Amino acid sequence: MELKELFSLGKIGNVPIKNRIVRSATWEARATKSGHVTDKLIDFYDELAKGGTGLIITGYIAVHAKGAATRNMTCLYDDSYIMGQKKLVEKVHDYSDVKICAQIAHTGAGMYNPAYELVAPSPVMEITSRKIARELKNEEIKEIIKAFVDTSLRAYECGYDMVQLHGAHGYLLSDFVSPFSNKRTDEFGGNTQKRIKILLDIYNQIRDELGKSYPITIKLNTHEYLRIGLTFEEGIEITQTLVDTGFDAIEPSCGRVNLKFSGKKSFPSVMMKSTEDDNYFLPYVKKLKPMMKKCSIILMGGIRNPLLAEKFLREDFTDFISMSRPLIYEPDLPNRWRSGDISPALCTSCNLCFGSGLKGHGEVYCVIKKKLEKKK
Repeated sequence: MELKELFSLGKIGNVPIKNRIVRSATWEARATKSGHVTDKLIDFYDELAKGGTGLIITGYIAVHAKGAATRNMTCLYDDSYIMGQKKLVEKVHDYSDVKICAQIAHTGAGMYNPAYELVAPSPVMEITSRKIARELKNEEIKEIIKAFVDTSLRAYECGYDMVQLHGAHGYLLSDFVSPFSNKRTDEFGGNTQKRIKILLDIYNQIRDELGKSYPITIKLNTHEYLRIGLTFEEGIEITQTLVDTGFDAIEPSCGRVNLKFSGKKSFPSVMMKSTEDDNYFLPYVKKLKPMMKKCSIILMGGIRNPLLAEKFLREDFTDFISMSRPLIYEPDLPNRWRSGDISPALCTSCNLCFGSGLKGHGEVYCVIKKKLEKKK
């Protein structure tokens, strides 16, 4: 089978994407302690851009000084970060057909730095530290909304082709969406529409500033493996609202990195033991695709086989496919597939890369690949 669809031109909003391969956002742990861009981070993105990915979504970029509590996380919450971010974008744009999207986030209760205060819509326990997150005041929420908008403006100034709100995995925006972590009774909590108000406010205010042509996308939790968490039925309703609101692309996800209170594993990066575990978000994306209209949908989650990715695109299950861990092992994977080597990605989804960035002053890298290189 030829990979005609996988390497066909796509669009998100009015931005052309040279193929249907997206690098899903991945924390890199290569910024300075204060969150400024480093040469190592630029080199990391240079490899990705050179490797043939059509759209690169950055690792999460903090919108607020108190929301950047992961080691060596990049930031863009004030103008001191603009110069470095511009250099990064310019390096990616050296490959004129590669686009780059800034994923912007507030880590909320999903923090790993014990020096930072955990915050959430309502008090919720973070499982690693066993600390209870403090409930945000109404005026603090509005300050955070403004921070998302201001960071989007800086991303635009830096040359990013679009922005992605991080509304998944137990970070702050997804905590507002989830009935598990949002017990508020004010305008930002209660029924579904009130719990997603923060997403709509951010979207509308960015639109007011940047107009209709600048793509606004979101990584969105559409369900949680929690007994009293977000159900997929409600996730469908939320997705429909965001499509109707005008989001240009949605990357559905699920799970949380900071809570495991259910019998089923509640984690977005599944360790896959066989090919039967591949493409684990496909059943959900297939159900969401018919409501997309002018909004693109991005399938993530265990995509390894290019022939299956081609099939999903041909059968209109999705508009784009996104990968994270395979591109940590093989940043040139898209070029390999395009050249005719269509064997599956070498990544085994062991998740050791996740832990690599948490150790000492470590960076996120493929532990297996590094071990194999040492043996040579």
